[in-house]
Amino acid sequence: MHPVIERRWTLKNAGETVVGQLCRELGVGRSVATVLANRGYAEPAAAGSFLEPALAGLHDPFLLAGMSEAVDRLVTARKEREQVCIYGDYDVDGVSSTVLLMDFFRRVGIPCSYHIPHRMDEGYGLSRDGLVMVAKSGARVVVSVDCGITAVDEARWCAENGLDLIITDHHMPGPEIPSAVAVVNPLQPGCGAPFRQLAGVGLAFKLVVALRARLRAEGVYAGGGEPNLRQYLDLVALGTIADLVPLVGENRIIARYGLQELTNSHRVGITALKEVAGVNGQVTCGAVGFRLAPRLNAAGRLDDAARGVELLLTDDPIRARELAVELDAGNRERQELEQEILRDALALVREDAAMHGRRSIVLASPDWHPGVIGIVASRIVELYHRPTVLIALQDGNGKGSGRSIPAFHLRDALAACSDHLLKFGGHRQAAGLAIDESTLAAFVERFDEVAAGLLTPDDLMPELTLEGVLEPAEITTELVRELERLAPFGIGNSEPLFLVRGARVENRRELKGGHLRLTLSYGGYSLSAIAFNMSGHPATAETLDLVCSPQLNEWNGRTAVQLKIRDMKNP
Repeated sequence: MHPVIERRWTLKNAGETVVGQLCRELGVGRSVATVLANRGYAEPAAAGSFLEPALAGLHDPFLLAGMSEAVDRLVTARKEREQVCIYGDYDVDGVSSTVLLMDFFRRVGIPCSYHIPHRMDEGYGLSRDGLVMVAKSGARVVVSVDCGITAVDEARWCAENGLDLIITDHHMPGPEIPSAVAVVNPLQPGCGAPFRQLAGVGLAFKLVVALRARLRAEGVYAGGGEPNLRQYLDLVALGTIADLVPLVGENRIIARYGLQELTNSHRVGITALKEVAGVNGQVTCGAVGFRLAPRLNAAGRLDDAARGVELLLTDDPIRARELAVELDAGNRERQELEQEILRDALALVREDAAMHGRRSIVLASPDWHPGVIGIVASRIVELYHRPTVLIALQDGNGKGSGRSIPAFHLRDALAACSDHLLKFGGHRQAAGLAIDESTLAAFVERFDEVAAGLLTPDDLMPELTLEGVLEPAEITTELVRELERLAPFGIGNSEPLFLVRGARVENRRELKGGHLRLTLSYGGYSLSAIAFNMSGHPATAETLDLVCSPQLNEWNGRTAVQLKIRDMKNP
């Protein structure tokens, strides 16, 4: 099996009438209007709301099934001074959800504690051992965040042992919904919430909004002191962006305003994290995804995610700095492990003749750390564009993590292989599993059968969607600044890509790290371009067609437009 080099280019074609109307009514340029039309915002009102998202656009939290019951129980816990335990998860979504509820519950007078399962000792989600610890701590109510929707047996145990369970989770439900005091999940049958793609922390925020509204209605804030929920949007954006949910609808609102809060964050833990991560100035989705989130994730991947919770809760700058430095060191260790596992995995792909012709990749080893294999699976998907599952084996059992491609629903595929699995869960693009090593070979074959039945040759070639053709005179600073109005970019709202046809290469220079720096002549204009990780690319003609996004490059006090190249072809 060889890495996929070729990309399929798909050029969208927005209608001239729609583009013209958006230009006139919104006062935007043609390129922005084209992107809006291509992405389904053909009506000026919808396009305007997308460009200028407002916090008022967040839906009523009580539209979520189970929300009223959850709020009722928490109001009672507050009145009766009952201990509430927040049962989180060890990724950034789970950590930020836990911190959000801990902070808010403390502010409104709900006695609270938290439990983050240890990845290696307890595994993902609600567990009997974890709940026993929670019960022994004196908790009467458990609120799960970012987990719990498949915990049918654990929910039954809670009911039998005097623990009132409130489940908040955004993962796909199984065939049976757990029996609990309240289940808040927009994907459960019968939930009429208008937006169904919130991260776990988005649901935790909805719970906080609903609880504040109920307390306000009961006169709790008649004398003042009502919490300002906008100050929690830094946490909500952190978990939302890190969990790779689509940045549309309510998630776009959360990300837009949450990034502002992260930029100006009042939390000493966020400030310390930004310092060790080298994040200065305006915080972007890229800064969250590649700098802040990996450091918070590193604790849960290799050790104890509770350090991330402590960092985000502490008011002590000295302790925050200590914790941030620890997380930074843990992230470096994670990167080293990741590279080691990636080398092993790529060697297995190259050397295994059975891989030839397969439409999926499943690899297993007793030498791999289960906390890092998900990241490595993502790297393999980038290289081979195949749904990929990596499994860390230990004592006859395996913990697996998978990543997928757009045409392949990973969780549904695992459901089709469930006879060979102990358990599984997740989403379309990412999932986890547990397996007995004795069934591993059968799972490998069955998973590839599912992939072969669903994936066409075109599905196995990465697709780049182009918004339109950029003419030379359009590539200006003004264009870049106007395109920035479409941000924040991420899953579901990717950075716009454009086609540049027939650019002449005046200079080509290889940079350290496998990057290329090009000087282009395009329609009488001279342009600088950067192509990351594209040294050795087969397109070497003097004139090239490019897939790129225009961006601003600031250097020595000067700002100029450069093209960030995603792909290139000989004409």
